[in-house]
Amino acid sequence: MKHILLVDDHPLVRQGLRTLIEEQPDLCVVGEASDGLQGLDALEKLKPDVLVVDLMMPGLSGLEVTREGLRLSPTTQAVILSMHNDEMYILQALASGARGYVLKSDTGSEVIEAIRRVLEGQYYLSKALADRAIESYVQRAQENVVDPYESLTTREREILHLTCEGYTHAQIGEKLSISPRTAEAHRTNMMRKLGLRNQAALIRYAMQRGILVADET
Repeated sequence: MKHILLVDDHPLVRQGLRTLIEEQPDLCVVGEASDGLQGLDALEKLKPDVLVVDLMMPGLSGLEVTREGLRLSPTTQAVILSMHNDEMYILQALASGARGYVLKSDTGSEVIEAIRRVLEGQYYLSKALADRAIESYVQRAQENVVDPYESLTTREREILHLTCEGYTHAQIGEKLSISPRTAEAHRTNMMRKLGLRNQAALIRYAMQRGILVADET
């Protein structure tokens, strides 16, 4: 029996995925989470065979959950769910360590196919994206390009996401169990590494990077 962890901020999406997955005799949903931070905690505790995670969520994006989660549970394979078919998002998903990228507009059978393919150690993209060569995405995602974002610590990335969502230093400190002063120090370091001067520049950066997008609902 292969264990699946679902991380998505929409309860109806999780419910639909659970029903679909548990119709399979060899697959079992062992846990759910409604945001990125909860997802990381669940992944570290449960160490599932497959993580199925939404691209855009509160707290941390699916990309960050995948990146940090695979460090916490190296044997886990990740499948990203997304509304976006842009090349930028696909490349970032693969660069984060995901092996599957499924569009939310796809049929349920594609989600199951993606899970089975990544369990076999293969890559899987939605059929709508199949005309783009997977090998090309993987090669480009793994190119050694200097990216200031890669210099950020996990904590700095968490604070970047929370800051973009409008949390204050005090609220970030409470959410991450650190002091407001520590949260402010991490934010200062993060802004310096990215070469950003103010909140407006940070929001623009997050939009360009695909960290912050319009709600997918």
